[in-house]
Amino acid sequence: MDKIGLLQKRRTRVLEAEHGIRQTLSAIVDADSFVELSGFSFSKNDFYDEEAAGEGVVTGFATVDGYPVYVAAQNFAVLHGGVSRENCAKIVRCLELAEKNSTPVLYILHSLGVQIGEGVTVLEGLAAVLAKAAALRGVVPQFAVVEGEVYGQAALLAACADFTYFLKGGVLAADSPLVIAAKSGKNLPKEEVGGAAALAGSNLVSFTPKNLAEVRGSIRDILGLLPEYSAAVEEDGSDLNKAFPQLNKKCSGDALIAAVFDGGKPVEFGASCAPDVRCLLGRIGGIAAAAVVFDGDEGVLLDAQKVMKVTSLVKFAAYYDLPFVTFVNARGVRPDMETANSPVMRCIADLVESYGLIDNAKVAVVYKEAVGLGYTLFAAKSMGFDYVYAFADAKIALFSGAAGAEIEFAAETKADKAKLAAKYAEENSDPVHAAKNGYVDNIIEPQFVRQYLIASLQMLLK
Repeated sequence: MDKIGLLQKRRTRVLEAEHGIRQTLSAIVDADSFVELSGFSFSKNDFYDEEAAGEGVVTGFATVDGYPVYVAAQNFAVLHGGVSRENCAKIVRCLELAEKNSTPVLYILHSLGVQIGEGVTVLEGLAAVLAKAAALRGVVPQFAVVEGEVYGQAALLAACADFTYFLKGGVLAADSPLVIAAKSGKNLPKEEVGGAAALAGSNLVSFTPKNLAEVRGSIRDILGLLPEYSAAVEEDGSDLNKAFPQLNKKCSGDALIAAVFDGGKPVEFGASCAPDVRCLLGRIGGIAAAAVVFDGDEGVLLDAQKVMKVTSLVKFAAYYDLPFVTFVNARGVRPDMETANSPVMRCIADLVESYGLIDNAKVAVVYKEAVGLGYTLFAAKSMGFDYVYAFADAKIALFSGAAGAEIEFAAETKADKAKLAAKYAEENSDPVHAAKNGYVDNIIEPQFVRQYLIASLQMLLK
């Protein structure tokens, strides 16, 4: 028997089945860098009475702009990317190697669900995949690309990933969109059930790139900011003492970001979810950091969605040893019935707990308002912030003025309204009063904020 000839035939069959998904991979990973794992691993499908070449998933390792990654890519060309027990076993083996070698993971997701005929066996396989992916959170970065339709439990890999990319036509749902629409009493196209716009409030959509080249660039930029995979400090030769006088005139979120971060363009993700809470990764004076900017003309009112978004960033900073910076313009919880009847208080407790995970620097800049819970969560020394700065025109207070105090103490019939008005008047809400008690380290002109941040991070960086 010609074993070499037989191998070549089998290999040709596998490569033909993998042609499309390999094209997708080639647009993300470096040329000729992909090495396949478990290439001849496939089981016989009892329902279709045939072997699924490659088992509907391609696994292996490659590099993205020189950064090593492990890859698990669902192959839609084989049984519509159908998930099987052996399919899951291939992914688990890939994730085990990623864990062993401390290497990031890239998922390419495109599947209509489980293969028919697998029964409960495939559920055990899915449980193994999800358990391993969840266990890798905080161990290695995980990137998921929603290439097309992704239905069923495999969609949960997007939730396990740190960053999820929705390509045009990407649809993600734990069940068939037809079933979801029918159960909701609506006749909706799949994009309006599980497309990027439909999932805007889920905090699952990190990016909506135009093409795979943008995915590649984003992965490269993120890995280039993580100390485990790149330098913690990487100076670009810019003036570390540069002032930004325009911030003294008007300090919007965009202007602040452009002034503070090297190059003025940090990586922003999750922009579609709670857009007034902006999550960023970038370098400040060459130092890689995670930051949240509460953006808007008035103080941001908190709800469960916004707090969860911040918590995810805090945990990511803790996992990958990044300093954490808050640019505060926040008040308390949104005062409405919908927010009251939500997990918002549980979410706040989770955020407070997650702060304890950060060993690196925590710095707060009150650039507009830090009122009530907005101060407690995002600027309080007792919350673990090492340095707290406030702009000279910022507002730090228990209540949003005398009117807020009167509402809070409406039941107190003996309260002296005149004294309340005086105590919580706008002129008594400037940062000087907080600084007197040592809660604010320095009151600064907005134009010098980058200088102060760089100095703080240089001293506190671990």
